[in-house]
Amino acid sequence: MHHFDEIFGIAAGRHGGEAALNQKLDKPLSPEELAAIPDDRWLSTMTKSIFQSGFNWKVIENKWDGFEAAFDGFDPGRCAFIDDDRFDALLQDRRIVRNGAKVATVRDNAAFLLDLRAQGGAGTVLGGWPSEDYIGLLDLLKDRGARLGGATGQYAMRFCGRDSFILSRDVTARLIAEGVIDKPATSKAARRAVQAAFNTWMEQSGRSLTEISRVLAMSI
Repeated sequence: MHHFDEIFGIAAGRHGGEAALNQKLDKPLSPEELAAIPDDRWLSTMTKSIFQSGFNWKVIENKWDGFEAAFDGFDPGRCAFIDDDRFDALLQDRRIVRNGAKVATVRDNAAFLLDLRAQGGAGTVLGGWPSEDYIGLLDLLKDRGARLGGATGQYAMRFCGRDSFILSRDVTARLIAEGVIDKPATSKAARRAVQAAFNTWMEQSGRSLTEISRVLAMSI
């Protein structure tokens, strides 16, 4: 496995040099900033990521104001108690994409976020989860959330601004090239290996998961 500086050099060579590459690297929000994000924004971002999965992202983006209105601004207290009549009405609501299975995730994930309030709330739990155990956070999203496994949970965390890696095609290709994994990381052992590699690169560089993930992607 190459030292992170070597991988950064490869990416910089492909993207106009070190200064240009650094300008393309967004930093994650701090734990304090994440803790201040209200629950409705976490639910909104989770829902957008779920609806974008397997669908045209631009269509979802263009309809998003309608989603916000249809789901009462994604207030978890209201969304967690969507009854059958309102659910049926949502399936007829042309402001949103009327996919019943995905609409149901709004109710389920609202309940998940309400449960997190006993531990300090979504901003504290999801935002404060240690980056060194990011795969543990992904497991939490998969096990307790609805349709938040795999890339969907990864994108939701990135879009919320928390420190994260996304196992995209290019990131996976770099991890394979580095001998960290030999195929997409779907098993627990493979995800542990990925986390260990990211932890090593964090120690070597002092950079966040988000920055390292972007550098890996741009090195391909």
